[in-house]
Amino acid sequence: VQLQASGGGLAQPGGSLRLSCAGSGFMDYFSIGWFRQAPGKEREGVSCISSSGGKTYYADSVKGRFTVSRDNNKNTVYLEMNSLKPEDPAVYYCAARGQADVCGVFGIRVGSFGSWGQGTLVTVSS
Repeated sequence: VQLQASGGGLAQPGGSLRLSCAGSGFMDYFSIGWFRQAPGKEREGVSCISSSGGKTYYADSVKGRFTVSRDNNKNTVYLEMNSLKPEDPAVYYCAARGQADVCGVFGIRVGSFGSWGQGTLVTVSS
């Protein structure tokens, strides 16, 4: 499956953005992870959702602020980002793994995902 992330942009501290990850085909059988990479830093896991949407996972740094969801009828996964902080700016990527609940087994790990979309840039500034 090919993925395309979108929805990035400029938000004020405390503001919100919603990212979308659109798949080229059926995503029903894929776990989807969200990752981010800031300049000079390694790519890190942010959130993950199982293929059915029944299980979600978050990094401690975003827990309570970000919400991941999916609409398999639209082949799209969303990342709602609220209460954005100065440490949130990065290029955000979505990635897929053909496993129902890969993050439940391995956590939100870069190495667990094989299909990556192009990133979308999130900037937080007043």
